Amino acid sequence: MKIGIVGLPNVGKSTMFNSITNAGAECANYPFCTIEPNVGVVPVPDERLQVLTKMYNAEKTTHAIVEFVDIAGLVKGASKGEGLGNKFLSHIREVDAIAQVVRCFEDPNIVHVDGNINPLRDIETINLELIFADIETVEKRLDKARKMLKADKKYQIEIDMLEKIKKHLEEEKPVRTLEFNEEEKEILKEIMLITAKPILYICNVSEEQLVDAENDDNVKKVKAHAITENSIAIPLCAKIEEELTGLDEDDKKEMLEALGLKESGLDRVIKESYSVLGLMSFLTAGEPEVRAWTIKKGTKAPVAAGKIHSDIQRGFIKAEIVSYDDLINEGSMVKAKEKGLVRSEGKEYIMQEGDIVLFKFNV
Repeated sequence: MKIGIVGLPNVGKSTMFNSITNAGAECANYPFCTIEPNVGVVPVPDERLQVLTKMYNAEKTTHAIVEFVDIAGLVKGASKGEGLGNKFLSHIREVDAIAQVVRCFEDPNIVHVDGNINPLRDIETINLELIFADIETVEKRLDKARKMLKADKKYQIEIDMLEKIKKHLEEEKPVRTLEFNEEEKEILKEIMLITAKPILYICNVSEEQLVDAENDDNVKKVKAHAITENSIAIPLCAKIEEELTGLDEDDKKEMLEALGLKESGLDRVIKESYSVLGLMSFLTAGEPEVRAWTIKKGTKAPVAAGKIHSDIQRGFIKAEIVSYDDLINEGSMVKAKEKGLVRSEGKEYIMQEGDIVLFKFNV
């Protein structure tokens, strides 16, 4: 699961990336300091794992993970190869979702590529470049489908869909705001359009703004725009997040309390990135290891079992399941079983967030 961090030069992308991964990506006050994408794998924050680790006295704790990719800054004309446009577009095609960092802070010491702070203009700049790139992709695919139509009439469905997409893009609207039926969704997967990817907007604010970020004018504008794309916008201060990464847990907690925050902005970004892709976790727990496993929402039990090992999916018999809340409320698996809270589920069971599972199988 890859999330691409994008934005104009000097909006705080690499500072935020450093905070997420502590990977030390270069930060500099000039455009294009990030040329090859930096990649960092980070755990999805999940307090349940620590509770289960204590309960089972587990030797190992393994979180679900998100891979963040810090992609080179974009400028106008990227779809035509301006700046590092071609590299940017090739890297962004490979991610599953986009986290777009938008600068909402003023700082005379950090130049803005367009001269002044205007988050909606910055969003439009990036979105238009991605739309232009998608139009080019759609036109090429349309030409190919029209040629294939002479030999096979099934391509008419694809042609109709591509024409609908092209019209939508030409109205400067991203593909993610279009509705598709199941057949169209399958075709869409093959085309790999950039603006079809889910997006999350990250409002980079100053420390002063963070105190009342939800009421900041620029943040409110970005939030309003995000709603039009069925997405969300999260305010954070990348500089503060970078400071937090250097602290131990106690000091981090103390600093968050002093700032009036329940969790770090980056923890929220990671959780929301996980969520925006329609993902969830099921859990396995025992003395050797407590672990979170990533699956798509709506996944059936045998497919979830296959995440652990293909043999378990192939020889699936049943799944013994207890919800995390029920287990914690009862205090042990034995007590949960006594109360009838441990269920035996078959092949058609759809996994739920926080299911603690023991798969039975035979191969």
